[in-house]
Amino acid sequence: MKFISPEFIRNIAPQLDLMNTIGGGVAQPRLRVDQREKGVILRVAMPSVSPDTFRVVLNNQRLTVYGEHRNEPSDSVTAPLFVQTLDMPTNLDLARIDAVQEDDELLVRIPFKRPTQREIDVRPADEE
Repeated sequence: MKFISPEFIRNIAPQLDLMNTIGGGVAQPRLRVDQREKGVILRVAMPSVSPDTFRVVLNNQRLTVYGEHRNEPSDSVTAPLFVQTLDMPTNLDLARIDAVQEDDELLVRIPFKRPTQREIDVRPADEE
């Protein structure tokens, strides 16, 4: 005798996760930072949450990634699923940050700043 089918579990799991979150539980995103030669990639994924519900906000040197649930795409009422805030190091070029969806993940790509080097003229102190 079969009590609960695997299909039922797959269909109800996202709703249970959402109800747990709304009821005070916490949705745990998987967050991973990969360092590459040209910069870093912040990878964010959450089980049963589509990456198109993620939002990325940069405020000075603080990057906030959050997910929100809307009952309908046009619904103005949202429930926060998670919030993750990171302080960005100064060697990252925050003016060139971008975010893309890839499969079931949100990728926030942040390149390193281009090195700046210049020679400074040395002059006598009496030339002011």
